[in-house]
Amino acid sequence: MAKGYWVSVYPAISNPERLTAYDKLAGPAVQAGGGRVLSRIPSRGGRVVAHEAGNTQRVVLIEFDSFEQAVAAYDSEAYQKALVALPDGFERDFRIIEGID
Repeated sequence: MAKGYWVSVYPAISNPERLTAYDKLAGPAVQAGGGRVLSRIPSRGGRVVAHEAGNTQRVVLIEFDSFEQAVAAYDSEAYQKALVALPDGFERDFRIIEGID
C-alpha cells in the first residue's frame, strides 16, 4: 500500500510567532492520526537550498502509512480545530499526495 504525505509550503509568513496556537493543536492531531514529521524547515534547524521561486520559508513534510490515513487525519475533528487556530497574515500551499509503492 502506498504511503500518504502532507506537504505544506508557507510562501509568506508575516509573523511566525502567531503560528504557536496552531502548532500546539496540529502536532498532537497529526500524531493521533498516525503521522510522522519527516522534515520541518527551518524551525528544526534543517538546511534548505532554494531554487526556482527561492522560497526558504517554512516547509513541512509529514508521512502516513497510507493515502487514506493522511486524508482521514486532515478531516479529523482534532486537526480541524487546529485549522481554526491558523492566524491571518500568512500564505500556505497544502497538499495531500500519494507516495509511489
